[in-house]
Amino acid sequence: MLFMISVGATFLTAGTQAWSQAIYIGITVFCVWSSVDAINNLCDVDLDALSDPARAEFTRKLGKLGLLITLAFTTLSLALGAATLIPYVLLFVALGIAFGVLYSVPPFRLRKTAYKPIVNFTVGAIPVLIVAAFFNVFSINIISLVLLIGVTTSVNSLWEDLADYASDFNSGSRTIPIIFGFRKGLLLTITLGYVMIPFMMAVGLLFQLGWIYYATLLGLATFISLRVIQKRVTLSSNDGIDLKKLHKLGEVLAKDFVMVAIVFTLGLMLSSLLKINPVFI
Repeated sequence: MLFMISVGATFLTAGTQAWSQAIYIGITVFCVWSSVDAINNLCDVDLDALSDPARAEFTRKLGKLGLLITLAFTTLSLALGAATLIPYVLLFVALGIAFGVLYSVPPFRLRKTAYKPIVNFTVGAIPVLIVAAFFNVFSINIISLVLLIGVTTSVNSLWEDLADYASDFNSGSRTIPIIFGFRKGLLLTITLGYVMIPFMMAVGLLFQLGWIYYATLLGLATFISLRVIQKRVTLSSNDGIDLKKLHKLGEVLAKDFVMVAIVFTLGLMLSSLLKINPVFI
């Protein structure tokens, strides 16, 4: 997903089909994300044992190899950033890794706090900032794209918190769904998803994206609305609902939102290509 964001942002920033730069930046961002994800896997193995047993078992089987893989991706990320000879690119690469450490590694462990969405903001923002630094373009349009992808990633982290509610609760985490309660956290997350739609449309207008972008937004908004309508009884009732049903609904919606995020970023990348070359198929 971050690779597609990087490619789309490269085309929108460069104004041309700069495939070589897009692939290079995409690989750099992929390595940064892989480093951060590997750090998270190593530090979250006990939490994953409840929420994602297969992932936890895989991490345990890797043993010391998992640490070597983490170091390899971290080193490669910094090397790719340094190879551009652009200080701000290297800075944003390093910041991405640093925020990954703050997210997962004790004693920080911000992924177990209400600050998790703020840290996750950087997951989406850093790739676009790397693109902006690479081309030395920090216009209003680019900053708006940084904010859009960053906020979208933050909202996505709330969906993840819903899916991980049981393991986070048992481990003493203080994520937003735990602080507000599962139902209020779920309703807050759904509301934020709808609030994002006008912002997404505004960014599309700034970049003068074509109809495919807006059709993608309409399709995704319709999909989520139908899911909410389908589960309206569980969402609206305060009495007589088994908490396990709410937890199950949170897991379903979390999976839905992952799909929504992937489709949105794919639509953004395709729209950026079509803007540059309308005959691109």
